[in-house]
Amino acid sequence: MKIIITGSLGNIGKPLTQELIRQGHEVTVISSKANKQKDIEALGANAAIGSLEDAGFLTAAFAGADALFAMVPPNYAEENQVEYYSRLANNYVNAVKQTGIKRVVHLSSYGADLDKGTGYILGAHYAENILNKLQGVSITHLRPGYFYYNLLNFIDMIKHTGMIGANYGGNDKLVMVAPADIADVAAEELVATGNIRSIRYIASDDMTANEVAQTLGAAIDKPQINSWLTFTDEQTENSLLQAGMPPHAVKNIVELGASIHSGALRVDYDKHIPITLGKVKLADFAKEFALIYKKG
Repeated sequence: MKIIITGSLGNIGKPLTQELIRQGHEVTVISSKANKQKDIEALGANAAIGSLEDAGFLTAAFAGADALFAMVPPNYAEENQVEYYSRLANNYVNAVKQTGIKRVVHLSSYGADLDKGTGYILGAHYAENILNKLQGVSITHLRPGYFYYNLLNFIDMIKHTGMIGANYGGNDKLVMVAPADIADVAAEELVATGNIRSIRYIASDDMTANEVAQTLGAAIDKPQINSWLTFTDEQTENSLLQAGMPPHAVKNIVELGASIHSGALRVDYDKHIPITLGKVKLADFAKEFALIYKKG
């Protein structure tokens, strides 16, 4: 198969590209950075250098392809995330229509079933709806949980305050996922055949925030970090604003955290829990966390 990968050689794109090439597929990786071309080609893939904002470029890049892995790369500078996600999703739809691609695997998120109150994830809700307008195209929306590497954002807090906390915590449960596990599922879905219209949740581990704090604390030799504090939305908002974070970003972060704390973000996930969780557990990621913590 001829398969297009968006997202360059990121945490998901690189292992996904490697797996598809191992299987013998012809892979083209789209990247906005010209300096990634050599790295892409070194993996045995074709490089298409251009912007996802450029509809003409996408149409040319998609020509002749059988399947597409479509993602909207994070862009936290965008004040209107819904508009940003919608813009790129529409570009994907137009390019797919013009080139006749018949299989699309879209990287969405858990919580994308909700139409409000999810912060950064709200854009994924709109992207799903836009892609669903495609006719005659087999589509799967992948809904992974909370990325392990988001936990790296707490390193400074741990170092400066000796604690970990947010406007979620305690016994709130975190559906967590490793990019490598997402790549495995994406590789499987991209080559699936038949008239598919589906949603697939992806998780590697599912633990309370307190259990996460205990695991990370043990990994960095700080057993005193044995609980995850829960701050109010107002406390979190004030802290982020004082740290100089733009108001639009603060709003999204606080909303997202509140939806984790209330449990709203995982309601649909709990109705469709994957039969098999991913291979990379929090204990595995904790080793990587500890290395980064100690280097900083």
